[in-house]
Amino acid sequence: MTERSSDKLTEEIKASIRDNLNSIRKALEGTDVTLMAATKTVPVEWINFAIRECGLNAIGENRVQELLAKYDELDLSRASLHFIGTLQPNKVKYLVGRVALIHSLDSLRLAEEISRRSVAKGLITDTLCEVNIGEEEAKGGIPEGEVRDFLTAVSSLPGIRVRGLMVIGPHCPNIDDYRPFFARTKALFDALSAEGRFGDDPILSMGMSDNYALAAAYGSTLVRPGTAVFGARQYPAKG
Repeated sequence: MTERSSDKLTEEIKASIRDNLNSIRKALEGTDVTLMAATKTVPVEWINFAIRECGLNAIGENRVQELLAKYDELDLSRASLHFIGTLQPNKVKYLVGRVALIHSLDSLRLAEEISRRSVAKGLITDTLCEVNIGEEEAKGGIPEGEVRDFLTAVSSLPGIRVRGLMVIGPHCPNIDDYRPFFARTKALFDALSAEGRFGDDPILSMGMSDNYALAAAYGSTLVRPGTAVFGARQYPAKG
């Protein structure tokens, strides 16, 4: 992958993005997995190149402010826009009607605000329940043992629909260490899907740049690589 040294879309960067996407698709061959590229800190020009020239049809932003800054310039006629980061209830108003799927539903308060804002606009907002599968105190998400009750509570709210689960497992130095977390998430997803909790086309959002192929092998239906597509992230220098 090409290291990002500037926002300029050079021929080298174009080739890198194209090659990276081809490699990911090859690794996912034989699966029915949606490739959604995480685009945190990625320039709009790069994203639109991936959409227009490389067939990328789903992108995900982590931060509301960055999503809004990019929104009007993104080619969303060819790609769906997802929100995949931590979401505060006071930012929901900026996303309802703009995004196809919110991956990070992690509290009843957030669900209630999504419901309220969606009803006000006459919309139904699709979401995924974020599961804290590693039981990490520093991460959001619903504890594994509380997911069923949480989904029952959310199901009574108008204007919001939970389509499946999303998980960000603990960071593991060895890729095989992800296996138990993926297996547990898939077992939970299968059980809830069998109960009809997610409708006819349930979504399991699991797997990022370092483990998307393994996640797909464990039954993920949507993977979220970012640096594996666009190269190392660059953050603005702090003054």
